[in-house]
Amino acid sequence: MSTGMEDKIEPIAVVGLAGRLPGADTIEQFWRNQRDGVESVSRFSTRQLVDAGWPAEMVAHPDYVPAAAVIENADHFDAEFFGYDTRQAEISDPQQRLFAECAWHALEDTGHDPSRFDGAVGVYGGCFANKYLPLNLLANARFRESLAAFSARPYNDKDFLATRAAYLCDLRGPAMSVQTACSTSLVAIHLACQALLSHECDMALAGGVALPIPLIGGYPVVAGGIFARDGHCRPFDAASSGTVPGYGVTIVALRRLSDALADSDHIRALIMGTAVNNDGSAKFGFSAPNSQAQAEVIATAHAVAGVPSETIGYVEAHGTGTPLGDPIEVAGLTKAFDTRERGYCAIGSVKANIGHLDAAAGAAGFARAVLALEHGEIPPSINFDAPNPALTLDRTPFYVPTTARPWSRGATPRRAGVSAFGVGGTNAHVVLQEAPTRRAATPDARDRQLLVLSARTGKALADAAGELAGRLERQDDLDLADVAYTLQTGRRGFPLRRHLVCRDRDEAIAALRTLARDTGGAGKAARQVVFMFPGSGSHRPDAASAIYRDEPVFAEEMDRCAELSRPLLGNDVRVTAAEAFSLQWSLARLWQSWGVRPAAMIGEGDGEYVAACLAGVIDLADAIAVTIAGAEIRSRAGAGGVPGSDASEFAAVVARHELKPPQVPYISGATGTWIGPEEAAEPAHWARHFRAPARFADGLRELAGEPGRILLEVGPGSTLTEIVTGQETTGLRALPSLPSPAGDRSGAADLLDAAGELWKSTVDMDWDAFRGASRPRRVSLPGYQFQRRRYWIGPDSGSYEPLGLEEASWTSHSLPS
Repeated sequence: MSTGMEDKIEPIAVVGLAGRLPGADTIEQFWRNQRDGVESVSRFSTRQLVDAGWPAEMVAHPDYVPAAAVIENADHFDAEFFGYDTRQAEISDPQQRLFAECAWHALEDTGHDPSRFDGAVGVYGGCFANKYLPLNLLANARFRESLAAFSARPYNDKDFLATRAAYLCDLRGPAMSVQTACSTSLVAIHLACQALLSHECDMALAGGVALPIPLIGGYPVVAGGIFARDGHCRPFDAASSGTVPGYGVTIVALRRLSDALADSDHIRALIMGTAVNNDGSAKFGFSAPNSQAQAEVIATAHAVAGVPSETIGYVEAHGTGTPLGDPIEVAGLTKAFDTRERGYCAIGSVKANIGHLDAAAGAAGFARAVLALEHGEIPPSINFDAPNPALTLDRTPFYVPTTARPWSRGATPRRAGVSAFGVGGTNAHVVLQEAPTRRAATPDARDRQLLVLSARTGKALADAAGELAGRLERQDDLDLADVAYTLQTGRRGFPLRRHLVCRDRDEAIAALRTLARDTGGAGKAARQVVFMFPGSGSHRPDAASAIYRDEPVFAEEMDRCAELSRPLLGNDVRVTAAEAFSLQWSLARLWQSWGVRPAAMIGEGDGEYVAACLAGVIDLADAIAVTIAGAEIRSRAGAGGVPGSDASEFAAVVARHELKPPQVPYISGATGTWIGPEEAAEPAHWARHFRAPARFADGLRELAGEPGRILLEVGPGSTLTEIVTGQETTGLRALPSLPSPAGDRSGAADLLDAAGELWKSTVDMDWDAFRGASRPRRVSLPGYQFQRRRYWIGPDSGSYEPLGLEEASWTSHSLPS
């Protein structure tokens, strides 16, 4: 694909996005709020603020503004998911907890499971100053006297933000905490891009979190400060008086464009260039902005990206809404754009909606710009009535949009800029471009899809089903094959599992709504799969016609068997035997191609020949010849049964072929127990098997000696499955691959259902092989439904009990699995 950047650095693809922001627990809701112009600033009563821990005299002061853009339940956390015990969760800075959950969601949004990702994943992130340790933990006498006080630093110090997220998510790329005040998270994105371009990692998470303590609050208005007197942030407006504190977290996932395209990732936007610099000392003071430095960092980002400023249609500005900062920023932008064009580029700031998120502000603005590009819509700038005269907007390339408007595509792709300027002088700018047109998905030969869901608790699993149903209802452009593929390959497989086989979106939504009402446990986990072959007695013409149509591996094996059988066939009996062998062999090979490898096998009647062939005792052509010969001998014997001479004749046929020791254990019907290596190679054993009554029930009892086995009937119908189910004393579980003759579903539906049942029993599947020749795309789907509860230690609240020595281990975690 041509990007127009062949002589430039490779663009970086934005392949994942996650966040918890004021008024929005998800990125999807965040975009709806931005598009609809929602202000997510809360106002609090005196009682609420005092109860939260603010001094009553401060709250009562006339210059105190009781407003902030907060997030709900910031003190809640899914400790169990991340392997924390209660004490570990309680002593952790809520910022680290929030960042870890968001990192997990950002990874899920990429459609990649890190445990199966072919490459290193890095983490670059920063946070607001930790207030939980000094204001809560160390202000609690019981905590100070406990052993936990000596172990609290790794759970609170910002040095450990990125490394703890890497540990909890099992990521092996660079993990770096970044701290540049208000530009932290945009600088983190810049560093992540550099790491990808230098191949230090193959995917990178980047972002920031800001969660001041107490978790709700306001602020005193100070002369010359940055906070608004009226509790509203009004970027670029004549009535602007500053910003409002904001709380939240945003993390993006990035990959090199070539890798993202190769993996059919959901690319939200492209990063064409980034730049970082510092003001130096040429300004009024340490915290003052510098127009020249801002202009330089923007111009540098444009140069790195190789794009003319006239092609940029939107700038997500730093936009604090201060009477001093806004004019300086617009002046810097105007100088960097260096064009005579006027009023063509929209300018806005997410701070008008959600306040100033400090370390997370840059990533939040970045998310807004990415979503604007993805949706082809410029969001409105709220709290804007008339421009600050000092901006002289009419002499600049910029205008402030007050309503959402379609973002038309001109001669060049849509492009946007994002700025973040840190107190102290570290400036960052990013140039974005809309994503390349997604390739069309290769049509799937199957007329049904297998959707899989898993979680660590029944409630989380039910919630996941409900959230996915809601997404399918809201987003009618989601292709069900893409959804199935993303769930199969892009999610960690947890112990509690559900699956559904559906023909279309409506069927999927209905089934998911049913699952959403079920919070119970799931089936037992299986350690081993045992293949069961029912033999030619179960043969039915056209039993697998739908499988032959839909599954190329099955069809190729059936055709191969047919070629080997054709010279040997002479009557209908032999045709039936050959077809039965071929079907069972081909079905077994299909299961193996999907990663389902049998730990053992058992066959009923001549189904054992399939087991022997799969075990490597006899090659395929010889096994087909033996099967056909056996069918002919039995046909001649007729109702009188097989005498010793018939068995000898069969043994003579077998002796003409090379027999080898089995490479996979299987149970012989002649003995009802495991076949030995010498036994398998003896024609006399095959003669005994040919004549002796089958000891299938004995074989089942032998299999029951090893717990955790699931028996998969590899053939038409469910005859053997019903026998296993009837043998209640064995405790074995079984399932059929194909429907019974009385069933009302197609073989294809039952086969997918069987695959889902195996996966539900924690059997590993090779999902890429399962997709066959189709090339589905990864899509953005709802993330894991964390089951959060409150973990909190207040100052001198009496809520903390001293720990004993036996409870003082603070470094052991069990990773999500």
